[in-house]
Amino acid sequence: MNAQELAHDEVPAALPLPTPDMDGDALFRLGMMYSSGSGGCPMDRVSAHMIFNLAAMKGSVEARVYRREMSQEMEREEIAEAQRAARQYIDAGVVRLVA
Repeated sequence: MNAQELAHDEVPAALPLPTPDMDGDALFRLGMMYSSGSGGCPMDRVSAHMIFNLAAMKGSVEARVYRREMSQEMEREEIAEAQRAARQYIDAGVVRLVA
């Protein structure tokens, strides 16, 4: 197989997602990537809000501010979708909240 054939068969790089080892600051940085469409992340307000929500639950004050600001630009349905997604991450144990 030559390089050109390999290029067509390559799987796109996976999007960065929240992981169990991320603290509030790391989640905040990830949320910023989604809110601005940087670092290989698409600009996605629902994902950004969801990640800011997780970061806020892990103690990031900045995430609370950005989540509030994003909420003002989003439809209710988008916010509800972001909240459901955050709950799924928590329920699956991917993100563990501090007690």
